[in-house]
Amino acid sequence: MKVLKADTTENIQQAVRRAVEVLTAGGLVVFPTETVYGLAADALAEPAVRRVWEVKGRPTDKPLPVQVASVDGLRLLWREVPDHLLPLIRAFMPGALTLVYWRSTLVPDVVTAGADTVGVRIPDHPVALELLKAFGRPIVAPSANLSGDPPPSRIEEVSEDLLARVDLVIDAGDTGGGVPSTVLDVTVQPARILRAGALSAEQLQKYVDVTG
Repeated sequence: MKVLKADTTENIQQAVRRAVEVLTAGGLVVFPTETVYGLAADALAEPAVRRVWEVKGRPTDKPLPVQVASVDGLRLLWREVPDHLLPLIRAFMPGALTLVYWRSTLVPDVVTAGADTVGVRIPDHPVALELLKAFGRPIVAPSANLSGDPPPSRIEEVSEDLLARVDLVIDAGDTGGGVPSTVLDVTVQPARILRAGALSAEQLQKYVDVTG
């Protein structure tokens, strides 16, 4: 496991280049987002996704969230992007909002634990966005913690057991977050909050009807 600092433009570029190599080879990368540190793998590569389940000790019936670089990623992973969701998407993407909608045939079963839906978000962190743009593919990105542990906002908070089983760590210091994204199920109307997080129901209610 190698740790690369992402504290200057040059270092960020170097870390992103190396992370793309690792992800392309089916490896795992711990990386920063604006909420917490995530554990990344190529979302379209089943063996890599299975490693994420194993490393985290995540229950096999709990789907993995996916991150993309832009709305085009939503169009890739969802059956469609409904018009009524566009104001919500424009308001909070990039941002701390994960939207759960009907998945496209491109999404492997291992990502969704066999469900017909997939949760996707666009992170609002320069390193995460640079990584996603450079990689050019969606990544699974649950928080970089062992299942049941608190999500880390600093590398020092990541379990040594987890760090020993990943291929690369990008250290960008404290994320300033500590609270994960709000997960919103938009397959139903009103939309339903599946996990409370950085965005409140009141904030979301301005754009869609929401129940908790």
